[in-house]
Amino acid sequence: MLEASPSRARALHWFRADLRVLDNPALLAASTAPECLTVFIDETNAGFRPRGGASRWWLHQSLAMLSEAITRLGGTLILLRGDSRSLVPDLARHLGCDLVTWNRRYGLAEREADAAIKADLRAQGIGATSFNGALLYEPMEIKTQAGGPMRVFTPFWKACRALRDPPAPLGAPQRLMTPAGALDGIPGRLTLPALGLLPNKPDWSSGLAATWVPGETGAAERLDTFLEGPLAGYADNRDRPDFRSTSMLSPHLAFGEISPRMIWHQVEHCWAEGGLTASRRDIDKFFAEIGWREFAWHLMFHYPALARENYQPRFDTFPWERNEGALLAWQQGRTGYPIVDAGMRELWRTGFMHNRVRMIVASFLIKHLLIDWREGEAWFWDTLVDADPASNAASWQWVAGSGADAAPYFRIFNPITQGEKFDPEGVYIRTHVPEIAGLPDAFLHKPWEAPGPMLQRAGIRLGETYPEPIVRHEMARERALAAFKGLSN
Repeated sequence: MLEASPSRARALHWFRADLRVLDNPALLAASTAPECLTVFIDETNAGFRPRGGASRWWLHQSLAMLSEAITRLGGTLILLRGDSRSLVPDLARHLGCDLVTWNRRYGLAEREADAAIKADLRAQGIGATSFNGALLYEPMEIKTQAGGPMRVFTPFWKACRALRDPPAPLGAPQRLMTPAGALDGIPGRLTLPALGLLPNKPDWSSGLAATWVPGETGAAERLDTFLEGPLAGYADNRDRPDFRSTSMLSPHLAFGEISPRMIWHQVEHCWAEGGLTASRRDIDKFFAEIGWREFAWHLMFHYPALARENYQPRFDTFPWERNEGALLAWQQGRTGYPIVDAGMRELWRTGFMHNRVRMIVASFLIKHLLIDWREGEAWFWDTLVDADPASNAASWQWVAGSGADAAPYFRIFNPITQGEKFDPEGVYIRTHVPEIAGLPDAFLHKPWEAPGPMLQRAGIRLGETYPEPIVRHEMARERALAAFKGLSN
């Protein structure tokens, strides 16, 4: 841990995807200076990928919670908008700072910007230090025996686990002293509402607000709830969208409201103290899901175009179809396949989708409709509250078969049998597709096979109150197999 030297009397911590005070190594390092200030910069239109609508809603809430936490510690969160490459050095010089700290980010554009900022600060005689506050293991740490990047998850995760246990989490700063008058006259300083992060005309966020409690406290409560309940049986139940079987921590991780090592060590502590009803198998499976996030960032670090370009170039000639009507039906949850429609409607209402259903809807878009995986990645980026740049891209490419460690092309999820297997009593479908709730379980996943009188009793008119399937599964499967077989090796 960096300690402030006597000559470093004033430090600035720059918040990015680390919106917390606990286990924040860069913030803690800055707080050792006699005077410590903090800033968050909305980098919209600064050359980085713009946040989606759901992420912007979450960011507003998270910044509000962070600002309160900073105030309780005696500090003030400065809010700015613009290009960090000029704003950070200018702000540090304006404030008279001797040191600027931040936690690393791993996208190429972000890394290049951070390197330029660090060089600019040091050229002015201002110290600049960065830390790992986002991952258990940094992407450059894990290598093949030949010294290159890993391409397959299982050996990647084995290599991580053989390296060392994640370091113990750090505490929060004792205080963040903002000297009187230090914040006067900061050019371009904004209030949180002035950032314009919330939706309006219309405000579509009511479902998000009813589902989530963004911020560091919400993250801690979500972890406690998971450890007290769904972690027990996680290995067997995590694929069931009809159960409360997953941690729901992904948006909190995406915004850095909780660190992965905080999660790791709290689970291990509860296990050691005998405070969990979960099995070791449950815990290891949960840790492997955190490992997938690590693997995604490993891929993004070594292949920065992961969200834009096929990881496997042979997919560059794939005959994707342009079908705006089918894409819109998929986005709106009007495909005629209940498990697909349930997932897409859950996403629109809550900003979230169960992971098993994410795979089902992604497979449907890519392989039933032959629509480019990038269309799905972009829709998820805009609508998910946990829209992580690396995990989103890596997961879509995995389903498409174009990524590293990808699913084989012949793995085409059958949306009927997937629904029957993972939502056997129709709880998930009836929650999100209520217009077919009156069907018995035997026909809920394939309403087009229900007898006419049964549909009538359930108040369903196919093609009117609920759509006919926009494509037939067997035909779509054969078409997809033929298209994928045509790829050059």
